[in-house]
Amino acid sequence: MKNVRNTVPSILLIIVLVGFPQISESIFTPALPPISSSMHISAATSQLTMSIYFIAFAIGVLFWGKLSDQVGRRIAMNLGIIVYLIGNLGLFISPNFTFLLAARFIQALGASVGSVVTQTIMRESFSGLKGAKVFSKVSAAMALSPAFGPLIGGLIQSYLGYRNVFSALIIMATLILFYSYYRLPETSNKSNLVKVSMLQVTYNLLTDPIVWSYGLLIGGINGILFSYYSEAPFIFMKHFGYTSVQYGSLGMTLALASLLGALIVNFLVKYLKSEIIALIGLTFSSISGVLLLISLQLDQASLLILGFFLIFLGLNITLPVALNLALKGYEDVIGTASGLFSFGYYLIVSLLTLLVSLIHNGTIWTLPIFILIISLAMFFVYLPIVFKKNNKN
Repeated sequence: MKNVRNTVPSILLIIVLVGFPQISESIFTPALPPISSSMHISAATSQLTMSIYFIAFAIGVLFWGKLSDQVGRRIAMNLGIIVYLIGNLGLFISPNFTFLLAARFIQALGASVGSVVTQTIMRESFSGLKGAKVFSKVSAAMALSPAFGPLIGGLIQSYLGYRNVFSALIIMATLILFYSYYRLPETSNKSNLVKVSMLQVTYNLLTDPIVWSYGLLIGGINGILFSYYSEAPFIFMKHFGYTSVQYGSLGMTLALASLLGALIVNFLVKYLKSEIIALIGLTFSSISGVLLLISLQLDQASLLILGFFLIFLGLNITLPVALNLALKGYEDVIGTASGLFSFGYYLIVSLLTLLVSLIHNGTIWTLPIFILIISLAMFFVYLPIVFKKNNKN
């Protein structure tokens, strides 16, 4: 695929637009224990703010992906950021947990534009080796942004209270809206913006085993990531006694894993097929998950942190490859295809985060067992795809 216009957005703008939905999710996590206390709800109930985020996110990517094919990427992006801003305002003024959940839904509905439309822009602006490298950098940002979120949220929550976390989101949304409005070019060819048959695209995606495979990988990896952010505050703040700032600083461990994963992909892509690189990442994360379970016997926070670092290193090797290869062959309907594809894998994310809230039992064992099961499932789902690809070649 080649550039469809001479105007290609900067990598910095792409990173900002793809990163703010993840920050919006993870900046929330240090506030979960105080929200639970101040609104007199259980820990499992407070974790519903995570599940509803991804349910709304899944609906949003479907809507914005379709809209971006009809009105263009730029208009869809800016409209989505406005909805996101409204949701943040609702979070700030929420008088009770029900209102907060509704505002969280609106926030995620708007934030989803940053995922689906930005990925659409990337797929139609970059290709080949360049595309792999761009997706690697952006995947690092996608992992970095939620990694910084808990630290920012922890600092704000500790010194200013959890409601001012929402104030920070309002300010961030306003700045992003101005940045996008003044700097985001229209990357689609407007003469080709036609009414696309969503039913036909849906049928094509549902009957494509490659799409299913990558959808399960991307959904599973993101499901593990955000299940970690849902459960980790209670592991480190409740079980090990970390402060919200100390917990927030653990995000730097995941940030390092994402950066190292991006560097490894950039190196390996010169020598190995992309499918092999993805399989290496899944293998590494699965082995790391087994080692993490063994180390839990010692009940040491440092070993737990190391285990999570290794798991996410493997996952961040696989993720950029999966994102880059997922929709090959759907370039003519990329906006609608991206929306439908993202809808599917964010449903997986919402189901996995909901599952974590349902199985939450206050122990440190739940999350590592959950991660290992999902990692092994992804490995065995993807293995036949790799063999099939190699046999064709």
